[in-house]
Amino acid sequence: MSLFRKRTAAAPAAAAVLDVDPALAALTGDYTIDPAHSSIGFTVRHAMVTNVRGSFGEHEGVLTLDGSNPAASAARIDVKIASIDTGIADRDGHLKSPDFFDAEQFPLMTFRSSAVEQLDSETYRLTGDLTIKDVTRPLAIDLEFNGAATDVYGAQRVGFEGSAEILRSEWGLTWNAALETGGVMVSDKVKLVFDISAVRAG
Repeated sequence: MSLFRKRTAAAPAAAAVLDVDPALAALTGDYTIDPAHSSIGFTVRHAMVTNVRGSFGEHEGVLTLDGSNPAASAARIDVKIASIDTGIADRDGHLKSPDFFDAEQFPLMTFRSSAVEQLDSETYRLTGDLTIKDVTRPLAIDLEFNGAATDVYGAQRVGFEGSAEILRSEWGLTWNAALETGGVMVSDKVKLVFDISAVRAG
């Protein structure tokens, strides 16, 4: 579903104006991310041969949506590092240790958006600053708008899913171990995965 709809191709290109989709303009407002129906996860290559998947069970955030002007939209997300879950307690403990996230000293991973760009009729690029261990670097997240609905409790919901890739070393996550057969235990590249359900405030 597009936030904008172009006029017919017959209109001169120089004079082309984007029409606002009334259905999406009506979604303009502030939304709170529903952690019970959202997930923030990651995938990383382990021992050069397989992928390990994990997620952060505790997170909160606010989306400000402007259906008439997507560029005016914004997002703020805070993730509690100690809530990391890969399904293996010992591995989770290692990830929370100073070797990786150092959750005791740096309890939060945060994202603050700075720009929103429409890529096509359903996809948007959210650009902003990702902070891990007090290191802040730019991050671009490609998101697909999954739609909007009123749930059984009368709450207005919107849904997005998307992903991004980072090099963890750029945020100071450099721990690794060499393998006897060559390569390393944990890849530098990490895929971040987002599946967000947010409820309109008020």
